[in-house]
Amino acid sequence: MINSRKEIAAEKKRCNSHNCAQAVLHTYADVAGITEDDALNIAGAFGGGMGNMEGTCGALVGAGLVLGLVNKDKVKSKKQMRQIMTRFQERNGATQCKLLKGVGTKVVLRACPDCVADAAEFLEEELNQ
Repeated sequence: MINSRKEIAAEKKRCNSHNCAQAVLHTYADVAGITEDDALNIAGAFGGGMGNMEGTCGALVGAGLVLGLVNKDKVKSKKQMRQIMTRFQERNGATQCKLLKGVGTKVVLRACPDCVADAAEFLEEELNQ
C-alpha cells in the first residue's frame, strides 16, 4: 500500500522543477525501480504533453510509465491505464493537454499541478489494488 504522494508530485510541477510527466515518474521512481535521475531523463520529452500540447497530458504519460515499470505486464498496464484515463476524463473533461490548458478555447479546464495530482491519485488507486 502506497501512502499518498499526490501533493509531492503536484509541488514538483508547481515549483517548475519538473514537467508534468517528470513530476509523476520522479515521485514514484522508487516504486518503479528506477533512479530519480533516470526518471527525469525518461520523462524529459513529455513536457507540454505528448507532442507538445497536441496530445495526451504529460501527467497521464508519467502514470503510464510507472505502470509499465511496476507491472511488467502489458495487458494489466493497459487495463489500469484505461481506468486512469477514464477517471481523469470524468473529473477534468479532457485528457489532451491543449484542451486542459484552454489553448484555442480560452477556457482552462485544469491547472498543471492539479492534473499531476489527479494522475498521481488515480495511479495510486490502481497500484494499491
